[in-house]
Amino acid sequence: MAAELHVELVAADRSVWSGEATLVIARTTSGDIGVMPGHQPLLGVLESGPVTIRTSEGATVVAAVHGGFISFADDKLSLLAEIAELADEIDAQRAERALDRAKSGEDAAAERRAEVRLRAVAVR
Repeated sequence: MAAELHVELVAADRSVWSGEATLVIARTTSGDIGVMPGHQPLLGVLESGPVTIRTSEGATVVAAVHGGFISFADDKLSLLAEIAELADEIDAQRAERALDRAKSGEDAAAERRAEVRLRAVAVR
């Protein structure tokens, strides 16, 4: 049996994904980080960006995450996000429209959220 870590991806309003994984890649304020079973304990601040989870079954789960924290200890990884949504839940056309509106309104935060959502969709 391959080594696994237990992953909990939680947004402020709901549990987004929970399960066993062999690798999780996330963006932190210190840069991108890959976490595998046996990783050193860590606590970090999440940046807006896609989170990629390689499940124990070999599937790939991608989520758009906007802010929050990442914590790892004893092969348990917690991603506590302000906002998170699975790539499969994202309507790419709606995200494109939101990006266009944000650019025309010069709303940098909304533009960043829309870009992250579109990157998450592109990765899946």
